Amino acid sequence: MPVTVPAPPAAPYVHLRAAAGGGVKRWLLHGLLRAGVRRPRLDVSDLGRLRRQNASFDRRFGRVDPWLRRLPVEAAGVGAEWITAPESRAERVLFYLHGGAFCLRFPNTHAALAGRWCRRLAARALLVDYRLAPEHRYPAAVDDCVAAYRWLLTQTAPEHIVIAGDSAGGNLALATLHRLKAEALPLPRCAVLLSPVVDFTLSSPSLLTNAARDPMFTLEKLTALRLLYAAPEQFLEPALSPLFGDFAGFPPLLFQAGEIELLRDESIRAAARAHAAGVTVEVDIWRDMAHVFQALPLPQAAIAEARIADFIERHAGWTRAA
Repeated sequence: MPVTVPAPPAAPYVHLRAAAGGGVKRWLLHGLLRAGVRRPRLDVSDLGRLRRQNASFDRRFGRVDPWLRRLPVEAAGVGAEWITAPESRAERVLFYLHGGAFCLRFPNTHAALAGRWCRRLAARALLVDYRLAPEHRYPAAVDDCVAAYRWLLTQTAPEHIVIAGDSAGGNLALATLHRLKAEALPLPRCAVLLSPVVDFTLSSPSLLTNAARDPMFTLEKLTALRLLYAAPEQFLEPALSPLFGDFAGFPPLLFQAGEIELLRDESIRAAARAHAAGVTVEVDIWRDMAHVFQALPLPQAAIAEARIADFIERHAGWTRAA
């Protein structure tokens, strides 16, 4: 299926963003990522060890605002967590799908990330704890996200819902939209997608052009991780590779990605497909930034968050908290 791939910032909806400051911190963080994430050999046969390492990282660095309240909930049998801030208005819901290569969780990191958006937008967030691979392979995660969204519709009007996700969660956000559309369910007002995985065939040019620049991933690791989640004969299914679905009728989409990450062009290609289908799209490519940099303590993350808040305010009508 041919897909036009505009190079940033060739398309009018693609913007190359930059922000001053944080150079030394960024250099240190990227160095830590290269040493701790990129260089160690990925042993998918010892996923338990990988999960313990990531849980330790999450406990150490996932700093959740003490003003946030976290409440576990069952969403139609799917584990989830409500994140509520002092500013939250009950009717505004951020339906957030976490990243983690479909096989990992970072509960504190993602609660902190979603919580910052909640405070800025006077909303609350529902973080979906979907089933993980390889114990639960595709389409289990998508099934859980759709079930949780159906549950949310029983208590919140769709015009008050914004869907968002990062990395694998960005994939699931787009896959969920495809499934909701196919099942004629009401869609949320807009979607925010941070470095989403959209093409399991691994055909994006940046997988090669950024091979030496990405401080987190290698093509070898992405190839190994995708097989934990799905089989090759499934790679073209829209609920697995959302790039190959029909975007017509989707709500407005905001993509954000780092300029130096392997997955940069996933956002550009998906936005091109959506734009061709008549969907309102915006793409922010952040100079010298890595995968899901919005979760890192960098000045660029704060400015990217302000861009997200502006997009949601324009398309969902959520006025920002004072």
